Amino acid sequence: MTVSQKKYKIAVIPGDGTGPEVVKEGLKVLQAAAAKFQFSMDTAEYDFGGDRYLRTGEVLPENAADEMRKFDAIFLGAIGHPDVKPGILEKGILLKLRFDLDQYINLRPVKLYPGVETPLRDKGPKEIDYVVVRENTGGLYTGIGGFTMKGTPHEVAVQSMVYNRHQVERCLRYAFEYTRKFGKKSQGKGDYNTLGLVGKTNVLTYVFDLWERAFHEIGKADYPDIRREYYHVDATCMWMVKSPEWFDVLVTGNMFGDIITDLGAITQGGMGIAAGGNINPEGVSMFEPIGGSAPKYTGKNIINPLASICCGAMMLSHLGETEAADAIEKAVMDVTGSKLKSMSAGKMGYSTQEVGDLVAERI
Repeated sequence: MTVSQKKYKIAVIPGDGTGPEVVKEGLKVLQAAAAKFQFSMDTAEYDFGGDRYLRTGEVLPENAADEMRKFDAIFLGAIGHPDVKPGILEKGILLKLRFDLDQYINLRPVKLYPGVETPLRDKGPKEIDYVVVRENTGGLYTGIGGFTMKGTPHEVAVQSMVYNRHQVERCLRYAFEYTRKFGKKSQGKGDYNTLGLVGKTNVLTYVFDLWERAFHEIGKADYPDIRREYYHVDATCMWMVKSPEWFDVLVTGNMFGDIITDLGAITQGGMGIAAGGNINPEGVSMFEPIGGSAPKYTGKNIINPLASICCGAMMLSHLGETEAADAIEKAVMDVTGSKLKSMSAGKMGYSTQEVGDLVAERI
């Protein structure tokens, strides 16, 4: 009697620029992991992106979110086209899918792999290893606000940071649960699991008063095993550079999360290695490399695909295929530690395709 394989339906959005190139290598590694760990993936590709917009005038079909709900996860390449005004595709595709699919968590590991250079002096993989949980559907990015007297000397522009208790609490609970499961103590790397709230309570006295009160109320009542700390966002930026080893899991709002995760990405070796997930714990999640579409490298077979490959590992972990996810990460670490000369496009010592092959072979 044969045991039927677990099968996952994955929506693939290669997107713009070098997106299709890195997605191809990410899927190559995912298929290698699927073959070894006895599950399968059915993929369906969607052409959302700049070329479609220029051809049809449509940013995203009206039924896109409903279509995406048919899948177990979404695997994204990159969005951003040099011939499309900035903001049109990003807001019309990325933000719209995040909001419509209620992907209210942006999960960003900040982890330095062996052999990868960091601009931080005297820091290595032991010190740079933490995670940022960013609230992903509220705050300033919802676009609440507008103009009055636009184009006149008296023009006024307003954009409001708005959060309700429900949005804050569900993000915090996810962060507490994540810290309990994946914090440094749980991984044998520390004496306790710590969740740090990143805010600005001394200036943003309404919004982050809500965040801080909810943080301590929830932690005290339901997560007494998790150590709670609070950090101002400006101080966080300083300590991310000076003493990143202090951090375990950080949780913050949408705008601050966007800023500190890019700072974290450069400390882990740059956009070529940084991966992220847009998570709906009860629905469909989307995984994407942090680097943009990098149009100047399109078609040259020199872009670093490791961020996309790491996104695949994040996706498998989210789907419950933890053995396969761990195998991909270990393969990436072996490649960075023994093969690649650099994380930068054109300087790796291998082509995009060859890097994908190196990781897949190690699965």
